[in-house]
Amino acid sequence: MKVPEEAVLLRIFIGESDRYHGKPLFEQIVMKARELDLAGATVTRGTLGFGAHSRIHSARLLALSEDLPIVVEIVDAAEKIDRLLPFLDEVILEGLVTLEDIRVVKYRHNHSGRRT
Repeated sequence: MKVPEEAVLLRIFIGESDRYHGKPLFEQIVMKARELDLAGATVTRGTLGFGAHSRIHSARLLALSEDLPIVVEIVDAAEKIDRLLPFLDEVILEGLVTLEDIRVVKYRHNHSGRRT
């Protein structure tokens, strides 16, 4: 998979408890990105955050939250990212989606599947 030097970073901020068709929304987004042949996706679980309602979500032991912040990040060419946006518009009821023009410095992928 080739990622162009000039690319777009898509960031999706949602909650861990967000669902789409009964499954975690972040998983559905990653599966859709894979289906659309995007370069890759990374999901990060936040330990502390708040959103539009200003309610704190925390992973502290005494205040376990079942709705921690989730960030999905995807880097690819603008035209490929654009193919995912209608799906996001459909499935994200609450959250934040950002797009950022970036410059990819290095992207390596071992096509053989072997570690070097």
